[in-house]
Amino acid sequence: MTRVVLIGAPIAVAASVYFGGGGEPQRPKDDPSLRISRTNAAPDPLKAGSPGEQQELDDRIDAMPAGLAAPAKKELAAKLVASAENSTLDWRGQYGAIEDIGDGNGYTAGIVGFCSGTNDMLQLTEYFTERHPDNPLARYLPALRKVDGSDSHEGLGAPFEAAWAEAAEDPAFRAAQDTMRDRIYFDPAVRLAKMDGLSTLGQFIYYDAMVLHGPGVGPQGFYGIREAAMAKADTAAEGGDEKAYLNAFLDAGRAVIGRQRTEQTRDSSRIDTAQRVFVRNGNMELDVPLEWRVYGETFRVTS
Repeated sequence: MTRVVLIGAPIAVAASVYFGGGGEPQRPKDDPSLRISRTNAAPDPLKAGSPGEQQELDDRIDAMPAGLAAPAKKELAAKLVASAENSTLDWRGQYGAIEDIGDGNGYTAGIVGFCSGTNDMLQLTEYFTERHPDNPLARYLPALRKVDGSDSHEGLGAPFEAAWAEAAEDPAFRAAQDTMRDRIYFDPAVRLAKMDGLSTLGQFIYYDAMVLHGPGVGPQGFYGIREAAMAKADTAAEGGDEKAYLNAFLDAGRAVIGRQRTEQTRDSSRIDTAQRVFVRNGNMELDVPLEWRVYGETFRVTS
């Protein structure tokens, strides 16, 4: 997986909700000693001007169809992401998953691959500990803060892996993962996709890219990928053809994947034999039955 920094710089949003990323990663992504975070706190790119302008924008979003946020579609999105992240449709079985996949981001764990080296695992653990101070992961917070931004296991290791698995037995920790998934990835992706005039499929493509690349504003992060796509094609909200725009977005994301450090992280099948196929077939509402391939394995959802 690609994990890049979310720079907390001011982001201007025009009334048309055009996002001009412009940011750059703080450090080179391929230097193992300079791993960078994907999820530091940053302004919502859809926060606009005065409270009145913000309320008007919120009202516009709220009036739109639920799209990917509809319960059945959100469940489907979780299965699609799990097929790419964990080679399974059983996304609820991944709360306790934890391993180092050798991508330079330390441990990858949970339902969307929270990483010890990219800040989101730290955010999740802090959030959970604030509400449940006696949880099994609380004593590892100093170590998580120390390794944040690196692939180090210092202060973690097998005891931390066991603590993660133990915490995942607690419904409160599973709920915390759901909350942070939505807060960091799902809600911002769907919100912005709606303002770009995208269908349910487009909303999913944004969400998957947000999970995979992180909400960074540099060229390797989600907003940089979106900016590259917008340089090639207009969004539907700008009067463009949605399929053409989504293909440009997938092209930009695939180019980032192709620059990754390992054969595993360079696999682009989640685009080539899944999302690209959905676009080509014109399944803009992600209707089931749905069939796709990731890592050479075929997945199906029939209802």
